[in-house]
Amino acid sequence: MNKILALLSGLLASIILTGCSSAGAGKAVSLFDGKTLNGWIDAENNAGALSGGDITNLPAFAQKLTDKSDPVSEFINGQLDEAVKTDLAAFSPTNDNAKAVRSALVKNLNRILSGDLIYTEARFQNVSLQPETRELLANNPSGQELARLNKLLLEDACPNELARSPSGAWIVKDGAIASTGAGRGVLYTTNDYSHYRLMFTLRHVSGKPDHQPCVLVFCTRPHPGEKPLDALGGIQFQVPNGGHWDYRPGHNNGGSGFTNPTKTKYDNHQWSRVEILVDAADGTARMAVAQPVGSKAVENLDFKDAAAGKTGPIALQMHNGGLFDEYKDITIEVDPKVDDLITTR
Repeated sequence: MNKILALLSGLLASIILTGCSSAGAGKAVSLFDGKTLNGWIDAENNAGALSGGDITNLPAFAQKLTDKSDPVSEFINGQLDEAVKTDLAAFSPTNDNAKAVRSALVKNLNRILSGDLIYTEARFQNVSLQPETRELLANNPSGQELARLNKLLLEDACPNELARSPSGAWIVKDGAIASTGAGRGVLYTTNDYSHYRLMFTLRHVSGKPDHQPCVLVFCTRPHPGEKPLDALGGIQFQVPNGGHWDYRPGHNNGGSGFTNPTKTKYDNHQWSRVEILVDAADGTARMAVAQPVGSKAVENLDFKDAAAGKTGPIALQMHNGGLFDEYKDITIEVDPKVDDLITTR
């Protein structure tokens, strides 16, 4: 009997959605074709910067930069702070200050990567450039893409000392948008939205360190060449059980506008069908989750803060490196005629 009621509930939600979409306005359309990431922008936080973990062999890297053993190392050495040069020259894996040396070196390197193009033909004449590096170099990039190119150039020049960046943090796998565990960042829509119903099916595969899958609304789109705000400065909905965070500049906390109408304990490793109803005009967003897919959904997270409401992209967030999530059947209904959660009926 419960299964029959769940199927009837799902059918009713489908009828309501179809009925409110028949006149054009309020029509649900796909945001994902199941084959490509067309319509989405990949913005991994460290695409143009190094982290401490990216240095895979610090002793060898310290020696290489100190010895200025090739034109690239000589150039990098010349851009480092004197204190960092001294620490590298005296570096030993047994030193107590290894963590501080790594941190200071990364800070110096990121300053270099965010500056002018480090490539010259003479400097890189003996370096084998990877296809992504060559492609970016040919495009004469600026802003964040230039920082990305500089990072790739440094990785190509130091393949035994630095980890290779993945080409993307998100891919299409078995008909789903899948995170690759590359690092903290977002995949966001090329279009902006204000009043809409977002629906998708999701599961969390694994995480080390672990975190719930996250969707961001009321996001701030970066200007061309501009470094995006962390989590696009948006409001985070954690799926499927209603965790949350407020990433707006000046907030970065659990936020005061969130409520949990129902406490759920869904298994995040199972597929869930999710509905999020958003209206920037009054800064509201409501989420309902159904598990198993096709059953009646439960509203488990609401947000309301008029000051937060804004037209902007929608984003899928990889909270940290090592996370693997999958999203599919993603649709959006702009200006829905039924301005209420339909999957809870």
